[in-house]
Parts: sequence; C-alpha cells; structure tokens
Amino acid sequence: MARVERAGLRVDAALAEWLEAEVLAPLGLANDGFWHGFAGLLAQFTPENRALLAERAQLQRAIDDWHITRRGQPHDAIAYYAMLASIGYLQPDPAPFVIDAAPIDPEIVTPAPQLVVPVLNARYLLNAANARWGSLYDAWYGTDALGDLPLGDGYEPGRGARVIAAGRAFLDEAVPLATGSWVDLPDVDAIRLSDPAQMVGTTEQGLLLRHRGLHVEVVMDRADPIGRDDRAGIADIRVEAALTTIVDLEDSVAAVDASDKLSAYRNWLGVLRGDLTTSFEKGHERHYRRLAGDLPYTGLDGRPAALKGRSLLFVRNTGLLMTSDAMLLPDGAEVFEGMLDAVITAAIGALDVRGLTRWRNSAAGAIYIVKPKLHGPAECRFVDRLMATVEELLHLPPRTIRLGLMDEERRTSVNLACCIHALRHRLCFINTGFLDRTGDEIHTAMQAGPVVRKGAMKGTAWLEAYERRNVAVGLSCGLAGQAQIGKGMWAAPDRMSAMVREKGAQLLAGASTAWVPSPSAAMLHALHYHAIDVTHARAELPSAPELATLLEIPSQPVVHWSAAEIAEELDGNCQSLLGYVVRWVDAGIGCSKVPDIHDVGLMEDRATLRISAQHLANWLLHGVVSRGEIESALLRMAAKVDAQNAADPTYRPMADIGMAHPALAAAAELVFDGAALPNGYTEPVLHRWRRFVKEEM
Repeated sequence: MARVERAGLRVDAALAEWLEAEVLAPLGLANDGFWHGFAGLLAQFTPENRALLAERAQLQRAIDDWHITRRGQPHDAIAYYAMLASIGYLQPDPAPFVIDAAPIDPEIVTPAPQLVVPVLNARYLLNAANARWGSLYDAWYGTDALGDLPLGDGYEPGRGARVIAAGRAFLDEAVPLATGSWVDLPDVDAIRLSDPAQMVGTTEQGLLLRHRGLHVEVVMDRADPIGRDDRAGIADIRVEAALTTIVDLEDSVAAVDASDKLSAYRNWLGVLRGDLTTSFEKGHERHYRRLAGDLPYTGLDGRPAALKGRSLLFVRNTGLLMTSDAMLLPDGAEVFEGMLDAVITAAIGALDVRGLTRWRNSAAGAIYIVKPKLHGPAECRFVDRLMATVEELLHLPPRTIRLGLMDEERRTSVNLACCIHALRHRLCFINTGFLDRTGDEIHTAMQAGPVVRKGAMKGTAWLEAYERRNVAVGLSCGLAGQAQIGKGMWAAPDRMSAMVREKGAQLLAGASTAWVPSPSAAMLHALHYHAIDVTHARAELPSAPELATLLEIPSQPVVHWSAAEIAEELDGNCQSLLGYVVRWVDAGIGCSKVPDIHDVGLMEDRATLRISAQHLANWLLHGVVSRGEIESALLRMAAKVDAQNAADPTYRPMADIGMAHPALAAAAELVFDGAALPNGYTEPVLHRWRRFVKEEM
C-alpha cells in the first residue's frame, strides 16, 4: 500500500489524494491546516479511546469474577445490583431534563419508515435514497403483502383487481371523501374530501394529498393500461414512505482496509453530492440508477412548489473498537476507525451544509451521524466532545453534527437517561437494536450459567423491559417532537404479509420510526403510519418496567433440554454462523438475504452473527455442548450452506475443504474464543480473515 505523510500521519495515498481534491478543495480548506488539525484531534482522543476500551474490559472482568465466585449459588438480584453500582457499571440517573431544542429537519419528527442500507452497494444505496416515494400498487402486486405472490411474469387481472381494491380501501381510510367511497368515484372532478385541508395541490400526474404528515399522490392517467380500465382513471397510488435513510458504514458492510474505506467514502460523497450513478444487467438489458429529483406540484393558491424527492440521509459511523490501516499514527499504530469516519463523513456532510451539493440533504443545515456500539455515558460524553472538535476542524457552527444513539449495548440500556443527557445538545434519535443488545446480554452474563435457547430469548423479561424502557426514557427526556424514537429491522424481506400484520405493533409501543429492509417494505410499512396515531399510542402506554427487570439474567442454573433440543440449537446456530460468515469472509458481503436452516431468507448482518457465536460460546463454557460436537455441527452445516449457495458460480464450497476453509476457520474461532472476544464482538475475527482472503486473491 502506497502511503504519503501528512502532519506526521502516514495516510493511504489514494485516500489522501481523493480527500484533498474531492472534499477539502471544494470546502476551501487548506490541506496543511486540515491535516495538522486532524493529527491534533487524533493525538487528543486516541488515548481516551484506548482507555474507554480498557474500562469495558475491566468491567467485564469484574462481572465475570463475581459470577465465578458465586457459581452454584442462587442468583441474588440485590447483591448483583449492588455489585454493578460499586464497580461503576450502573450510574445514578441525572436530575429530570429535556434535550435541547435545536433546528431540526421535519423528516426527523414526522413518524415514518426508516431504511438502512450498506454504503458499499451503490445500487441499493440509490434505491434507498429514492425510497421516499414509491408505488403502493407495485408493492402490493410484487410481494406477498396481499397473501400470495404473483404466479408468473405476465399481468394477472384478478391480482390487479385485488391491488386496486386495496388501494381504494387505503384512500377511504386515510383521505376519505365527503360523501361516498373512492370505490364509486366517477372521475377526478368529483373529488371532495371530508377534510379539505388534506388537499395539497396537483402534480403533473394527478392529485397531491396529505395525512398525518405524509403525502399521497393519486396518479390519474387514462392512457396507462391500469388507468384506462379504471372508472376514475386512477393508474397508481404513490406514497411518501422512507422519510429517512441510514447510510451504513458499520454492521452491514465488510470494509476491512483502506481500499474498502475509500469505496465507502466515495459512495457517501456521491449520494450526498447528488451525482452517484450505477448500472446493472437485468433480463439481458442494462438498467441505470441515479438519484430522483424533487416532485413539482401546483399548490391550491396556483403557485408552483416542490416536495423533496429523496430521503433525508443519516450516515452510520463505526464504533470505538476497530482500527483502520487507511491511516497510521506517528507511533505506527492504526487509526481508530470511528475517528476516521467522524472526520471524513462529516467533511463530506459539510459540502451539503455549505450548499455545494445538487440538492440539499438537510434544510436545517445539519449533518446527521448515527453512532453505534457505545457503552455507557462516559463513551457518549467522549463522542460528544469528539464531534465538537470535528466541527472546529471543519469550521462548522457548534452542534451542526447531530447524533443518533443506538441503544444496543447493555451498559447504555441500563444507563439510558445518563447517555441521553451526555448527548442532549445534539441528540436526534435513539433506536433499539435488539440483536446486538442480545449478544451483549449473553456476553455480559457469560459466566453466570447457560443462557436460554435463542428462540426463548424473545420471551424473556429483560427484552420486553428493554424495548419498553427505551421509549419511556426517551419520552421522559423530551424526545417527542424533537427526535426520533426508533425500533429495529424487519428481517424477512420476502414475508411482507407478515410484516403488514405485525410491524404496526412497534408504533403502538411508542416508536416514531422503525427499520425496513427494502423500498417495497417501506411503502407497505408506511400504511402503519397512516393507520396509527403515534402521539395517541404514546398516551396509552403503560408505565415503564423497573430497572431490576432489565437486569434479569437470561440464564438458568439447571440444564433441562433434551438431547434433541440441544442438537437442534447447535445446528441452527452453526448454520446461521456459516451462512453469514462465508459471504463476509469470502465475498466481502456485509449484509444480504441469507437462508436460515429452514431455507427462509433473512437479512443478516454482524449483529445476528454476534448472537449465534456468543450463544454457542456460552453453552460450550458451561458444558451444554462439547468442542467436538460444535466442530461436527459446523462441518455438517457447511454442507447445508454449500447446498443453499450451489447456484452461485463464484461460491467456494466449505464442506470439502473443512476447517482449512477461511470461513469455517473464522466461524470456529468466533465460537471457541467467543468468551474472550471484547464484549463478544465479531469484527476482530472477521476483519482478520477477510484481509487474509483478499491477500490470497
């Protein structure tokens, strides 16, 4: 790797050249001043980052030691609580407060779906950014949302009629007519709304309406094959759906070296600047993707106006743990990846703040950064100060950088009010991440005893308390109307009918946004925001569970599972591990639809992997399964995963190679060293094996 020296830093040459030409020059930032400022930032914060990681390890050792010394005794919840407080794991709640009011984009405070997309896939990135608007007709017709899938490539008139009927029912519910039903509407001139304030204006294609802050476009086109046969000439219903999208540099990407990081930063720059494009082959035809323009319309006063055509973009940085070879410190150590992300993604965001992009991402002049994997209030205060220093480096006004806090680590969950208080000047959202949260729960209680089966984890008291307390604490800290309170991903992209039935529960639980895996899912999830008044739902919420419930440990002193149940758990975890790891290590795919052991496609990222690996590590530690049984299950499930990937000509089978296969070796390491991995994170192992494979190529 070619490197250049900048202010004592040894920087990947391609990254330095790109950053100076594509970001610093347009911003008018002098190279020398920027690099000296960057070096100073790293000199200030690197020792603190290292100390915070050391504190994580020290706390975990103290918890492990406490469980080990009490092994064989009944769990004493009072003594456990006292121990956590004595070592500083639990912090006293701050005095009542509310987060600071700050100019915020309306997308942040309007209840609506949220997409999360891997930054390294330009096609998916553009699709997600464009998913602010989409066709309800297409979402219903092309998925199983109405109960089944289309039978073939040709148009099915009966299915089309069901889609149209669903559309009319939606309009009757969201934007009812003054008299009668949309079903009986003879033509556009006959439209009189029950609430005239819901009429916004007209577009080139039809009518623009609004309900609960979300817009609906009724497309009128009698020349269209659908509109031609429709009594009122309605050809489609387009809905405003993913108001916000998180562009992810973290769990859903496999970025392990300088070239990967540069690719990620290029895509973030392209989508924010407005010139990212890509093409792909489908059906022997070349298709192109680019960002959508705004939606022009004529208001009721006859004046031209426009609605934003793209999602408001967040960027999710990496956490505090990993380092990157994209930049070496003066002592030769790799830079902490989270600091690298903070400076470069914010510098790219500064182009938008300065009006140097084709379209403005943030009308409020903000840069929205999601910060994951923080452990407790001290780490939140660290990130708050880091972002303030980044603002100074880039000559941005204070609090330009707004932060989204992922409540996905146990020490953050149990100290959530303290964490929000630490970020109160720049907080723009909190979001539960129950997958990582479960992984950290298992690791924290690693020495307490064998944890319950993975499927049973969803019914544990701590998990329900976690989801409910996240909303309750957020509301008590004044997030309503000032920040998002979010919930996690629907993981089964092919099961939209189930999503339509079930995902509304997240709104009823008080969330103002929830994650979806695709644009079609965003269109369908938008229906929940029309059907459910989040403000009313929050008023009906029960009181928050006690902290003691959140601290309940999901382990059990006596193993009562049958041999068949243990074998089922073993195979399920090993198949899940390998199905994801083989794509990560061999193909550099950080997130994709991975078949589970029953061949159901699930969107998998590192958080899912963390659970499977930690669960097996826990059962191995406590003798529920043996090392030999795990090795046998890995080899057995390697054949299963090979068969699931047989249609992929680039796939390298595992079963014939055995433990010499990098993916199998990585999976085994994740399990057998799982109890010793820092907080059970999978990144150190995955990065090392992915680098090994890239060097082999």
